[in-house]
Amino acid sequence: MTYQEQFNQIGQLVASYNGTWDGIDPEAVARMRLQNRFRSGIDIARYTAGIMRRDMAAYDANPAEYTQSLGCWHGFIGQQKLISIKKHFGTTKGRYLYLSGWMVAALRSEFGPLPDQSMHEKTSVPALIEELYTFLKQADARELGMMFRNLDAARAAGNEIEAQRLLHAIDNYETHVVPIIADIDAGFGNAEATYLLAKKMIEAGACALQIENQVSDEKQCGHQDGKVTVPHEDFLAKVRACRYAFLELGVDDGIIVTRTDSLGAGLTKQIAFSKEAGDIGDQYNAFLDCEEVTDLSSLRGDVVIERDGKLMRPKRLPSNLFQFREGTGADRCVLDCITSLQNGADLLWIETEKPHIEQIAGMVDRIREVIPNAKLVYNNSPSFNWTLNFRQQVFDAWAEAGKDVSAYDRAKLMSVDYDDSALAAEADEKIRTFQKDAAARAGIFHHLITLPTYHTAALSTDNLAKEYFGEASMLGYVKGVQRKEIREGIACVKHQNMSGSDIGDDHKEYFAGEAALKAGGAHNTMNQFAA
Repeated sequence: MTYQEQFNQIGQLVASYNGTWDGIDPEAVARMRLQNRFRSGIDIARYTAGIMRRDMAAYDANPAEYTQSLGCWHGFIGQQKLISIKKHFGTTKGRYLYLSGWMVAALRSEFGPLPDQSMHEKTSVPALIEELYTFLKQADARELGMMFRNLDAARAAGNEIEAQRLLHAIDNYETHVVPIIADIDAGFGNAEATYLLAKKMIEAGACALQIENQVSDEKQCGHQDGKVTVPHEDFLAKVRACRYAFLELGVDDGIIVTRTDSLGAGLTKQIAFSKEAGDIGDQYNAFLDCEEVTDLSSLRGDVVIERDGKLMRPKRLPSNLFQFREGTGADRCVLDCITSLQNGADLLWIETEKPHIEQIAGMVDRIREVIPNAKLVYNNSPSFNWTLNFRQQVFDAWAEAGKDVSAYDRAKLMSVDYDDSALAAEADEKIRTFQKDAAARAGIFHHLITLPTYHTAALSTDNLAKEYFGEASMLGYVKGVQRKEIREGIACVKHQNMSGSDIGDDHKEYFAGEAALKAGGAHNTMNQFAA
């Protein structure tokens, strides 16, 4: 429905009350409705799921159409990302947000900073999703409010061409509301706990849930040691729980991202149940590191399995965990991914120890032999030393090609001494094109950085503290922050406007007319930034 159609419809409604609603301005109501397009989190989940499905189809047709996101830990951070995206690129197409369990644990728990081990309150995850969408909807309301003010000014000036341009822009307005891929960790308990949390996350607006195959009570960050996986049937029960939650809430095309940590996980808490040779439980158990039992008297409360007609004892650690055979991580990842896609998953996530395209592609090629349209979400993690990894990759490639690398010490490639070298330049170019190249070669549909604003906040705060508390004093803030905001057109330089002050003034005028006591008058110091 167009702006004018909304206006006309509401005008008819107000008129039907025979004068008792004459204090209501139909155009103001039309504006408020447009500023509040999404009535619930379910509305958002349905809308954004549609976006992701269309983007996935576009990627299948052309791998250059990959998507990206940045992780965020506060609604304001997510809002500013989308405002910046619209400012610099004119559209939000292909750009999402990622909700990182790591950042929820480290920054949003009532216990204070926690490691990424699912110890934080699970309710803090849906609460952050709701917060993110509250800020994104406010960004819509703010931007539309400014367009409405410009429309009033054009009308007052008799500029019909500008008024029509603005009406067209309002009717074709692109929202800041985009998909959020939300981290549900390992499900925070059994399948029922996963289902209950999934519902809360979807009700808050999440259209995509990312779940990993680790043990809930032993969950570790994907880039730390000590990871313990679960048998496939245990994991698939949680995948189905997520799908049931989507379907119960009417988000029929919700997206499930299944993450495998098997590449770096050498342990399992339990031996899989198996009915017959070759079933999924038997395949899981085939990776266990076992020794043949030849003397029954050697058994002391051990678990034993049959393998190739022999009685085998899986190696068990003092922690009561069983270990997998060395070198089986990639094979387990491939099996995890195929099994997930065959049982309701939409996208895959393979957690790796380094950003290496051929390593990822080697597994994806095998997966695509079974599931041709398999697609990945990939963590461009700050846990990787990108500079060192890519300099080492270039060094190794040069050495293999017979190129002289005698000027470089592979063990010290992170040194600032190499920053202006030809090797460093080639490595930086590979980092620049990593996402495009990986999308084309390794089936990566979506690239994300989990913790970017955690690091940018620390870096910018360090710079400000050094300047403000040092010799620069107030100039440290003015030159390093405010002047840059003005020069670069950062909307937050008018922080009163960003916080909703002008929206509040509009509402005051709607409600009280000429009697409204508005904040945005001549004495508001934000007017100093009008130029």
